[in-house]
Order: sequence, then structure tokens, then C-alpha cells
Amino acid sequence: MTPVIDVHTHMLNDEWLKTILVHGGRYSLVESHGLRVFQLDGAAFMTLMEPMFDYALRIKDMDEAGVDVAIVSLTCPSVYWGGEEISSSTAIMMNDDMADQQRIYPDRIRWFATLPWQYPDRAVKELDRAVSKGTSGVFVSANISGMSLTDPLLIPVWKAIDEKELPVLVHPAAPPGVGEMDMGRYNLVPSVGFMFDTTLAVARMIYDGFFDRYQKLKIIACHAGGTLPYLIGRLDFCHKNMPACRETISQPPSSYIDRIYFDSVTFRQEALEFCINVAGAGNVMYGSDYPHNIGDMKGCLSRVDALPPDQRDAVRGKNAARIFGF
Repeated sequence: MTPVIDVHTHMLNDEWLKTILVHGGRYSLVESHGLRVFQLDGAAFMTLMEPMFDYALRIKDMDEAGVDVAIVSLTCPSVYWGGEEISSSTAIMMNDDMADQQRIYPDRIRWFATLPWQYPDRAVKELDRAVSKGTSGVFVSANISGMSLTDPLLIPVWKAIDEKELPVLVHPAAPPGVGEMDMGRYNLVPSVGFMFDTTLAVARMIYDGFFDRYQKLKIIACHAGGTLPYLIGRLDFCHKNMPACRETISQPPSSYIDRIYFDSVTFRQEALEFCINVAGAGNVMYGSDYPHNIGDMKGCLSRVDALPPDQRDAVRGKNAARIFGF
């Protein structure tokens, strides 16, 4: 059976937690329903789980689930807080820690670089250092403390990543305006907010001509692209009928779909199959979202393994091996 490569899976460490508790600003850690939960403006978006801090436990859980390699990343809110020095030093610390874990578990762990994106000079410098330490790609939130990924401030970072031809994991964060949208109740940020955060980010990239400007990097849209596979036809129809949607791109949005990669983090078989039908089996990779409380290492893999053999093998690991050069 094709080895399993997990492209969407997270790790933290104690130093990151200590730092954000001191310098996190609008981010706060509260007790809720017996759990330690991070909030932004009163809306919960991330629950701390024991395996986030324990690589040995991660390896044990990977063995039990049948996952061979994990490309780990920090999760939101990454290091987009604390000012330039804190953000930059925390990114350095996280990258060093993940590089160390790759040395400890060379056959099991790879990693996405953490960057202080809001400080482009520092981000490019840290990207170069992370590449020298063996990073497999770059992590970015779908919004950077409210900033769009197509903001002109970020052009130097995207150019540097494009030159290095690196995959980029676009992971949702708490969307701007969570307080105004009353997303504090019922944990609506993870269940709904994350989905439109990713969808909005990638749709904006398409309409903005991002995929024309950056031809070498590879965007991986988390959680099966949010709602992007479901809405791509609507994006095309808007492009045809609304002049504002044609300001930058002349081709329909769906013409860019083969430039976008998707993970398998969806919780129904038919949803995974729909994503594959839209994106193509060559553009979908196994992901688990482990160890979040809504991660599902075994379940996501069982849905992948239920696909037809050629799709199954591609999604289990062949696509990731090709895209990451393993």
C-alpha cells in the first residue's frame, strides 16, 4: 500500500504558549466546558490538546492510524502578534524546534516554516534560514491578523517563496469581525468561520491574478478548500456577468483550479469525492488536522482508503511525494 503523508497536521510547544500568553494582545486563553480554549474578541477558535506538545505521543498515534510521514505546522494564530521582535523571535524558535524534531524522527517528521509575515524583511530572512534547516514548505493563515494575503505589503514574501518553488499551506484563522458576526456562541469559528476564511482568501487570490504572478509556488487550501469546490461555478458565473470580477483576470476562475491543491480534511465520503471530482485526483492530498479536537487522523484516512485504488494511492501519498519532492 502507498505510504501515507499527512500534509495538514499541527504541533505547538510550551515556549510558544508561554509567549502568546504574555504578548498575545487580543488573543486570550480561557476555561470553557473543562477545556483550555483560545479566543479572539470573545470567540473561541482553538482548543489546546495534549498531543500538540508531545512528539512521542504523535508518533504513537501515527503508528496506530497507519500514517507514515507528518508535515507538521504551527496553527493559527501563528506568530501574528506581539510586535516585530516577538513575532520574529517566536518564528525562529518554532522553526528550530520543528527542525530538531525532524532530526529526532527523520523518517516520520517534516515541517512547514513559520514566518512573521507582517514584517516582510524579517519574513524573507527567516524563510532563507528555514530553507537552510530543511523546511518542506511554508505555513500562512488565510488572513494575517485581518490582512488579506494579496496585500501589497506581502509581495516580497510571496516572491521569495515563488523563487524557491515551495508549497504553501493556507490555513484558516478566526475571520475578521468574529465579534460582530456573533460567532462566540456554539464555536461557530471552527465549524463555519474557518471554511469561509479559506474560501475568501483563495477566491481573492484567483480574482487578483495571484496565480498569474506566481507560477512556481503551490497553494494548498485546507479543509478540502473550505467551500471553494462547491462555489467555483458561482465564481465563474460572476466573472462572466460582473465587470468587477474581470478587472484583473481574463480567464474564468475555474481555469486556475488545477493550480490549487486540497487536503482531505472533510468529514463525509461524498464531500471528499466531490472535492476530487472538481479538483482532480492529482490535486488532493491526505490531511488529518490532528491533534485538534476536530482532527480525525483515522477517519480521514478511512475515507481516502474507500476511494477507487488509483485515487486512493494518489491521495494517500503519491501526490504529496511529487509536490514536496520526497
